[in-house]
Amino acid sequence: MEENWSMFEASKENKKILASFEFEPGKVEKGYTDRRLYINLSENKIEEKPIDLQVKETFTGGRGYGIWYLWDAVSSNTKWNDPENEIIFCTGPICGVTQYSG
Repeated sequence: MEENWSMFEASKENKKILASFEFEPGKVEKGYTDRRLYINLSENKIEEKPIDLQVKETFTGGRGYGIWYLWDAVSSNTKWNDPENEIIFCTGPICGVTQYSG
């Protein structure tokens, strides 16, 4: 086990941090923090965005939020391998995850 840990530490030392983001944990109400984390890999940019009221009123949980934000992010011409395609991870109110769960 100790060998694996030292390999991890050696690997960690060779990594370069491209971007970082500081945040204060939000107040959780009914499983939601009403905010999301947006990461732009092309620009190494990280920002916090609010959850739109329309999304909250229309969908429950991470799956609905994810579908909404993906629908909003791409066009009808977007192919599966287009650089403009987005990767979306969403958790819902019963997952117990308070870090940017929605």
